[in-house]
Amino acid sequence: MGLNLTLDLFIKAGEDYEKRQYVVLGSIKQVKQEFQKNRLYPHLSDLITLRTSLQQVIDGFTSVDKNGPKRIKDINLKENRIEFESVLSEQMDLEAVRELIKWSQPLIDAAIEEGISIYEYVDENLNIDQVGIKPSYLDEGYLFVPNHENGSLQLFRYEMSIYMGAREKYRSLKTTLIKTMNEGLISVSSPAGIKLELIKQFQDLPNPATYAFYTPLEFSFESTLFPVAKRKLLRMLVS
Repeated sequence: MGLNLTLDLFIKAGEDYEKRQYVVLGSIKQVKQEFQKNRLYPHLSDLITLRTSLQQVIDGFTSVDKNGPKRIKDINLKENRIEFESVLSEQMDLEAVRELIKWSQPLIDAAIEEGISIYEYVDENLNIDQVGIKPSYLDEGYLFVPNHENGSLQLFRYEMSIYMGAREKYRSLKTTLIKTMNEGLISVSSPAGIKLELIKQFQDLPNPATYAFYTPLEFSFESTLFPVAKRKLLRMLVS
């Protein structure tokens, strides 16, 4: 992540343990400052990913405890596998990794909970309406999201795709900005009217799934409103 909280920071804990504690504290402080400004991403998703990775490392210590002192040789997050190698003379390096992770976990958890509470508040205050009749094909379509920071309505085309992870399938939503409209023009151009204009402009989607978002919140568009809107739409599409 952009705040120095990398997996490598923890894996090399034995090199300068106290310095790495200060880095963790400083990074968590920066994340919380962003949350106080209602800016969620990318920090919230980065923290959640880091927490998962650190737990995988902790879980890997079980086999080390059973088979004697080893050190981390390689971490393969895609396959959820950690490789160790025996190193009797460097047992303290492994202990430093364990201790730093254990010390950091409550701090990371607390920051994540703070971010999640903001996410839930935004999600509750971000309403979504289907524009027109729901088509049978939902993998492509349009979404309209207000950007109160600059008084505009952002029109996006979306494409839902499925990709395989190590153990299960995941869905993602790719979006492309088509047009930015002044919010003052929205009163004379309803979501249904905007949809008709898009159908005329992009004839490869003659009956597109279209969704319009509404919110009174004036939070950051790029860091909060739009990422939450995408996740909310994805939940709706797969439900």
